[in-house]
Amino acid sequence: MSDPNLTDETRCAVYLKALADSLRLQIIRALQSGPLSVSDLALALDQEIGTVSHHLRVLYHADLVTTEREGKFIYYSLNKQVLGGKSTTRRGALDFGCCKLDMGPIART
Repeated sequence: MSDPNLTDETRCAVYLKALADSLRLQIIRALQSGPLSVSDLALALDQEIGTVSHHLRVLYHADLVTTEREGKFIYYSLNKQVLGGKSTTRRGALDFGCCKLDMGPIART
């Protein structure tokens, strides 16, 4: 998704397509409070680890989330580029360049 040849409209469409699932929106809201592992997210969202892992992979390939390894765990975070360069936003807005998606107040886990 980091292809520099993509138009803003194409890049925005990739973001919006990745968010077009209720569980992926729940994952984004959960990650607004900070980095979480797959197992943390599965527990918080009452979902199977495999299901959450699949949806995280979609969000990762759309460049909406980033990863960081700590020992044997991988922690997922919202991509700071879609947060306007901030690790958190007060109202939870995701800025795609072509449009902003207001996720409402940051979810607390």
